[in-house]
Amino acid sequence: MKRTVVAVSLSPRHTFTKPNALGIRLIEGLGVEGDAHAGATVKHRSRVAQDPTQPNLRQVHLIGEELLDELRARGFNVFPGAMGENVTTRSIPLLDLPQGTHLHLGETAVIEVTGLRNPCRQLNAFQPGLMDAVHGRHEHGGLILRAGIMGIVLASGEIAPGDPIQAVLPAGDHRALKRV
Repeated sequence: MKRTVVAVSLSPRHTFTKPNALGIRLIEGLGVEGDAHAGATVKHRSRVAQDPTQPNLRQVHLIGEELLDELRARGFNVFPGAMGENVTTRSIPLLDLPQGTHLHLGETAVIEVTGLRNPCRQLNAFQPGLMDAVHGRHEHGGLILRAGIMGIVLASGEIAPGDPIQAVLPAGDHRALKRV
């Protein structure tokens, strides 16, 4: 199956759900042009309160449409952009990618995967029970975060629904994704 961009979303304000767009522009070192979370330093309000000078490792949020399919089958009303992601993908195992993977989207855009999205209680405010639904458990009881991955923009470019995605794994030993 072809790895593709299903939808792109952005919001100039700190809203939970991001409206879909016909296309978005990724800006090297900043994130999604016009999105409230774009910037070289953190923009998520809780992180700004801790230390506004931290580097922004969460410039772009990606979620696989397969998670949305699963959640819909469980009765949740979710759709691309509903959980605040900028890029909804299809046929790429985002959660299995190692830290440092480069995702090539469209013709020129490149995102470096920095880690897992740390889901917050806003998920339950959006729909009760959604936060638990995006968590899983390892066979040994450890928590699995399934609410998508985060990345930084290495190369600028326009991306739109239908664009291909190519994953280039980092050289050497691979590091599993951790929350960022």
